[in-house]
Formats: sequence, structure tokens, C-alpha cells
Amino acid sequence: MSAAPRHAAPVTLRLLAMILAALAMIGPFTIDTYLPSFPYIAAELQATPAQMQQTLSLYLFTVALMTLFHGTLSDSFGRKPVILASLALYVVTAIGCALAASFAHLLFWRGVQGLAAGAGIIVGRAIIRDSFAGHEAQRLMSLVTMIFGIAPAIAPVIGGWLQGAIGWRAIFWFLASYGIVLLIAAAQRLPETHPVAARHPFHAVPLLRNYLRLGGDRRLVLLCLAIALNFAGFFLYVVSAPAVIYDLLGMTERDFAWLFIPGIGGVMFGAFLSGRLAERLSPRRTIYAGYSIMAGAAAFNIGYCAVFPPALPWTVLPVMIYSTGMALAMPSVSLLALDLFPQLRGMTSSLQGFAHSLIAGLAAGVVSPLVSGSALMLALAMGGLLLLGWLAWMRYLGVADE
Repeated sequence: MSAAPRHAAPVTLRLLAMILAALAMIGPFTIDTYLPSFPYIAAELQATPAQMQQTLSLYLFTVALMTLFHGTLSDSFGRKPVILASLALYVVTAIGCALAASFAHLLFWRGVQGLAAGAGIIVGRAIIRDSFAGHEAQRLMSLVTMIFGIAPAIAPVIGGWLQGAIGWRAIFWFLASYGIVLLIAAAQRLPETHPVAARHPFHAVPLLRNYLRLGGDRRLVLLCLAIALNFAGFFLYVVSAPAVIYDLLGMTERDFAWLFIPGIGGVMFGAFLSGRLAERLSPRRTIYAGYSIMAGAAAFNIGYCAVFPPALPWTVLPVMIYSTGMALAMPSVSLLALDLFPQLRGMTSSLQGFAHSLIAGLAAGVVSPLVSGSALMLALAMGGLLLLGWLAWMRYLGVADE
């Protein structure tokens, strides 16, 4: 299976998918590997659990802020230079976290890390849409999602092993090493898919004009909200993992796989289904199927948690089913958004990423602390976020069909 992206030297589809997935993996690795270490970092740096949550929410908010610019910068200067510069900064910040002497130092470096970590997934989406169209684009998006899905499954397992064997600082040295390897691979093999002739000047006035144009498009805003809110229903369990594993299930730092592997297994299966159904179902029918699966999972989760205490496998089974529906719908929703403004795909991808990271940050910094102490409250919050995502999708349909 091979393909040559437009505007680029020939590269196999599988190799391109692996590079783009590895770039997208930076996000879950940066979030999930250090979750098992929360109590240990807090003890060494004299931080409270609420302060440790700030290292995650600040990271997500700076990711959200910078995603407004990653795609735009790639529209002006090319996809590859933006990715390489971001990877270099990411390596520096990971080393800074590893050497942090106080909680304030760790919080600072985590904030700066967010400025670099989101480039891969934002610019990667633009590369896919630069290179392929229609069913081919959906298949590649699904393939990237399948490979990318490995990261959230193995990241907390790696983090738990490193924590138990060496300590929490080893986790950030691992992230720095990953960034270095990926920097070398991207420099050597990642194609440039955005030719000079198609680039936009990086000037403040037209940039602001384009942001206002895209931000004022109700279709794009509603699609971005649908993607972000659907994901937030799943991500709530990711950021609440220390509470779920340590408090609700009474397990240890080596047991995070019980939550993450089923959840990410669902992501990979949903992405596989999306790719297989690309030529058989229209994007709208695929999205409806995804919402049906997510709704069933959320309803079961609420019903179980209202009657029974947390226990395996029932606490994690709804998360797996929900993530299957989420991953089934997400490629189609993303491509609908990217096709609204073909000449500004980088900026469109940035706005998707901004909504995605901003709502994820709110889930981590606001929703999770309020609900993570109760399995039922977590289930209700998942259902509420899904309901909001579905309402955004339904409103998009109304606007698009006007």
C-alpha cells in the first residue's frame, strides 16, 4: 500500500501515517506518562493534589493558545519547518521538567511545553488534507488515529514502570529522548506538502481578517465544538485516572493499564471501522453511527454507577465502548471542517485544535476536580459532555442545510 502525496517527494502511505501518528503521540505521551507519578511528584516538590492538577490544566491551556498559530504558521512558512521548530522546543522543555528543582519550575516548564506539543497533530491534519482527497483522506486519517491510539494505552504503563524503577524524573527524560528521535525522523523523511506558491504572507491584518472570517462561520464553530465535546467525555476519564485507579478502584501505579488499554483499544477499533466504512457510508451516516455507540455507552455507564460500586471490568467497559464511537465519528467530522476552507486548512486545523485543547483543559482543570471522587458523577459528566457535543452536531446540520 503506497501513495505519493501531492507537492511532495514520493513517500509510502504507511510511512507517512507512522510519522504523522508519532507526531500526534506527543500529546498523549506528555499527558499520560506522568499521571501515575502525581503523588510522588507532589511529595518531593511539596505540592498539593490541586497544584498537581494545575501542571496538567496549564499545559492544556497553553496547547490551546498555541494551536491558534501552528496551522497559520504552517500556511505561511510551510508544514515541515513548523514541525521541526516545535520538536526542538519540546525537547528543551522536557529536559527542563526533568531538572525541575521546585513545583514552580515544573509548572513553568509544563506551560512552555504546551506551546510546542500541539504542532504535530495540528499540522499533521493539514498535511493529510494537502496530500489526499475524499475516501483516501479519511482512510489515512483513520490509519493515523489507529497508530496514534497506541500512545495513550502504553504511556501510563511506561510511566508506571519508570516511576517504580527509577522515579518520576525518568519520565521526562524519556519524553526528551522521544522528541529527539522524532526530530531526526521528521527532518529526514517528512515531506513538505505546502508549496511556496500556495503560502500566505504572515501579516497581522490579513491574519486577523482570516481568523475573524473562520471564527465567525457557524458551521466551523459547531463542528469544532462537536469534536471537542465528544472527546472531552472520554478525556475526562484520562485526566481523572489517578482518582479512578488509586481511590475508586484501590489499585497501584502499575495498574493504569486497566483503564487505558481498554479505552484506547476502543479508539483504535473505532478508527479501524471508520477506515473500513469510508467507501460504504456517507460521512453523516458514519457520524450518526458514532453518536449511537457513544450514547449507549454513556447510558450504561450512568445506570451501572447508580446501582453498583466501582469494579472491574464494568468501570472501564463503558469508556472503551464510548471511545469506539468517538473514534468512528471523529475523522468524518474533522474532514467536514477542513473542507469548509480549502485554502486555509492550516488555520482551520488550528481552530479545531484550539477548541479541542481549550475544552480538554476545562475538563481537566474544572470538571475533573468536581466529579472525580464519585463514579456516578464521572458517568453523569461524560453523558453531559456527550449531550452538548450532539447538540452542536445537530445545530450544524440545521445551519448546513439552510
